[in-house]
Amino acid sequence: MATATEQRTFDSLGPATGAVVGTHPVHDAAAVRAAVESAAEAGRWWAGLGYEGRRRRLLDYKAVLTRNLTRITTLIHEETGKPVADATLETVLAITHLDWAARNARKVLGPRRVPTGLIGINLAATLEYLPLGVVGVIGPWNYPVFTPMGSIAYALAAGNAVVFKPSELTPGVGLLLAELFAQSVPERPVFQVVTGLGETGAALAADPGIGKIAFTGSTATAKRVMAACAANLTPMVAECGGKDALIVDADADVAAAADAAVWGAMSNSGQTCVGVERVYVVERVYDAFMRELTERAKAVRSGEDYGPITMPSQTEVIRRHVDDALAGGGKAVVGGTESVRPPYVDPVVLTDVPEDSSAVREETFGPTITVRKVATVEEAMEKANAVSYGLGGTIFSGNARRAMELARTMLTGMTAINSVISFAGVPALPFGGVGDSGFGRIHGADGLREFARPKAISRQRFALPGMNLTSFGRTPAEMERLVKLVTFLHGRRRS
Repeated sequence: MATATEQRTFDSLGPATGAVVGTHPVHDAAAVRAAVESAAEAGRWWAGLGYEGRRRRLLDYKAVLTRNLTRITTLIHEETGKPVADATLETVLAITHLDWAARNARKVLGPRRVPTGLIGINLAATLEYLPLGVVGVIGPWNYPVFTPMGSIAYALAAGNAVVFKPSELTPGVGLLLAELFAQSVPERPVFQVVTGLGETGAALAADPGIGKIAFTGSTATAKRVMAACAANLTPMVAECGGKDALIVDADADVAAAADAAVWGAMSNSGQTCVGVERVYVVERVYDAFMRELTERAKAVRSGEDYGPITMPSQTEVIRRHVDDALAGGGKAVVGGTESVRPPYVDPVVLTDVPEDSSAVREETFGPTITVRKVATVEEAMEKANAVSYGLGGTIFSGNARRAMELARTMLTGMTAINSVISFAGVPALPFGGVGDSGFGRIHGADGLREFARPKAISRQRFALPGMNLTSFGRTPAEMERLVKLVTFLHGRRRS
């Protein structure tokens, strides 16, 4: 791990009790610089292992994580307050992604021949993807294993070293991930952690030795990280907030849709970037859906089914959104302003909330949900797409073809059909957003390529007689033959 050049420290606190979980150093810019430099050296060794060498070590890391599952989930619970069962789910998903990245890196990134076309018939063309060097990962607190591992695992599989700056709310989890990695790869510091507050993350983003930054957090913070990256033209992948919608079509299974809506909105205390925050229900099934939804929401208990709000300041955002919704004419059919009782927030279901309300337009990041009746599924889609965010979404419909059409129409990076957040559990699917939800992708083949640079190589196998076009010695006759060839290949109109 990196060594702080100053003796400043900060505490990680359990959000439910305020008790100190751990004390960690604040790494300054000099400490970050030292970590990146040592990671660069380690990264050259790591890249030199090749796909098979990295695959073996990453699969061993997967096994170490699995054997330490209880230790990891206990620490997640202590630092975030989420139930151990939820911590277990996110860690298991992270393990499956690590397995996929390790096993598929060669197939996705390894050298392959590509067609050269008739004009390049004398050439051999190869495409491969090479490591970037050192990838800086700035992680969130809401899923302190699953989310950053979506970048860390894929960056490592692509041949990069990683310097990880975990959230100041969950530094212990980040340190544990790196400690367990060192058990699998003891030779070099390929995966390092720097801890601290915002200044540490800014130093990582601004470090000239970073090949790419993978950031997860708010849209506002992403813009500040981008500004820091701009000084060195450091590329960045940003996974930001969301205001995800769930659409219930007239022929949907309303019980399943309501169950998904409650889980999507309330699990992890609503602190899920791809969680459900808005629901649009076609009027034919609205009453039935609301009966199912309210019954389920009323049965959910904060402190039992989900934990406290991890970041204390978020409770005021949640309170403001609920107050704004009610002031605009919305109705609380479950909970209300009184549900906000720090550090917990009880379930809140709001209806008839104006579409220009902050509860509909801004990310709430709490166990609240707005529901609106619409005349048609087309109206539902229009409203779902009317916000600046575009991360995930959900469609419930009994018509498979229409559901696919709706999923394609939804302005999001991912959409689940008749399920909720299911795309996150499929390692082969890319994960990321559009608009204010960010850009770039983690997970899947796109996630592997995100942490590599394409390298194109062309090799002349033999000289083309009478067609030396890239020479000052070319003749008019050679150019005439080129024009005839192009005309033959491309000059005819195709029906």
